Amino acid sequence: MQQLSVLILAAGKGKRMVSDLPKVLHQVGGKPLLAHVLATASGLDATARLVVYGHGGEAVKTAFTGEQDILWVEQAQQLGTGHAVTQAMPLLDAASVVLVLYGDVPLIQPATLQPLVAEARQGRLALLTVELADPAGYGRIVRDERGQVQRIVEEKEATSAERALREINTGILAVSTEKLRRWVAELKNDNSQGEYYLTDVIALAVRDGVSVEAFTVAEPTEVQGVNDRRQLAELERFYQTRQADALLASGATLLDPKRVDVRGSVQSGKDVVIDINVVFEGTVRLGDRVRIGPCCLLRNATIGDDVEILSHCWIEGAEVGAGAQIGPFARLRPDTQLAAGVHIGNFVETKKTSIGPGSKVNHLTYVGDAEIGAKVNVGAGTITCNYDGANKHKTIIDDGAFIGSNSSLVAPVRIGKGATVGAGSSVSRDVPDGGLCLTRAPRKDVANWERPIKPTKR
Repeated sequence: MQQLSVLILAAGKGKRMVSDLPKVLHQVGGKPLLAHVLATASGLDATARLVVYGHGGEAVKTAFTGEQDILWVEQAQQLGTGHAVTQAMPLLDAASVVLVLYGDVPLIQPATLQPLVAEARQGRLALLTVELADPAGYGRIVRDERGQVQRIVEEKEATSAERALREINTGILAVSTEKLRRWVAELKNDNSQGEYYLTDVIALAVRDGVSVEAFTVAEPTEVQGVNDRRQLAELERFYQTRQADALLASGATLLDPKRVDVRGSVQSGKDVVIDINVVFEGTVRLGDRVRIGPCCLLRNATIGDDVEILSHCWIEGAEVGAGAQIGPFARLRPDTQLAAGVHIGNFVETKKTSIGPGSKVNHLTYVGDAEIGAKVNVGAGTITCNYDGANKHKTIIDDGAFIGSNSSLVAPVRIGKGATVGAGSSVSRDVPDGGLCLTRAPRKDVANWERPIKPTKR
C-alpha cells in the first residue's frame, strides 16, 4: 500500500483577523487551528506531515517545537495555492500519495478523508466538495452532462450560469505525488488574481484521462475555514457541540449542553452530572457519579468516584479522592492530592499539599507546601506560612490534629498526632503529639479610652 504524505497549506496572513498572531495559531477548543489539522494527519497514519508556512513563520514553527516529525516548507512569496504546493514538491516521496489540507480548516475529520486517500491509492484524483445555500465567494464545481467533474472555476472567472452552481470546492484533494508534481509544473497565473491556483489541476487530470472522484461532505462546518473572528467563534461553537455530544454519549448528564466547554479531553465515568458554565482544559478524568456545580474550571485534574464539586471552584493539576466534597469558591492548585472523604470548603486554597482521609479544611484558609494526615480539622482563617521570601518550607500536620481558627503555622513546622493549636496562635516551633499550643498575646483592657477624632477639613 502506498504511503501517505499530508501537505498542510498554512502560509496565509489572515488580514481579516486583525491580529499580530499568525492565523493558524488562533485557537479552537484550546488548541491552535494548525494543531487540529496536524492531529487529523496523525489520525490518518501519515508517514510524512509537511507544513507550508509564510507570514509569521518563525512563530508558527516555535509553537510546534515539541512535534519533531513535521517538515517545514517556507513560501516566501504568497503566489497562490498551486505555488505553495510547488514549494513542497522536493520533500514529497514520489512513490506516495499526497493529501492536501489547510491550516485554517481545523475540524475536518479522519473518517471524512479516508475515502479520498483510498481513491488516490487506486490512481484517481479524489476531491472533497460541499453544497452551500449561498456559495458566494467560493470556486464552483463544474460537471458535464453525465455528472462527471470537469473543472473548478473561481468565482471571479465564473459565468453567471456557473455562479448559480451550489456545489463548491473545499480545496481538499488527494492524488498520487507523481501526478501532482507533473500537473503543478503546468499551472499558469493568467487569471484576475495573478496567482497559481491548485484547483486548475482538476482540468489537467480530466485532460489526461485521470478519473476525478468527488466526495460531498455532509456537514458544511467540518470544512469551514477561518478568515475572521466571527468564523472563529462559529467554529468554536460547532466544536463545543461536538464535545458535548461526546460527553452525553459517554453517560454524562449536561444540564445545558450549550454551556459546557471542553478545551482538551475529558474522560467521564457513569452518571456524572455537569451544571452550566463548566470549563474543562487539558486532560480531565471524572470518576463515576461525580457532580460538578455551575461556573467551575477543571484543568489537568483527576476526580474520583462520588466527588461533589460545588459552584465556582478552580481545580488545576490536582487529584481528588473518592467521596470528597469541594467548594463552593475553592481553589485547588497544582500538586494538590486529596484522599477519600476530604472536605475543602468555601474560599479555601491549596497548593502542593496532600491531605489524608476524612480531613476537613472548610473555611477561608490557605494550605501550601503541606502534608496533612487523616481526620485533621483545620479551622477558618488558618495559613501555612510556607515562604520566607527566598525559599519554600513544609508544614506537617499529623493524624487527628486540630488547628484552631485564625492560626498561622510558620514553616518548617510539625504539628504532632492528636495535637491541638488554639485559635489565634502563631506557631513557629513543633507541637508534640497530644500537646496543646497557645500563643495568644495577653489581653489588655483600657477603661474610658477615647478614639482619636479626625480633624475637620476647612
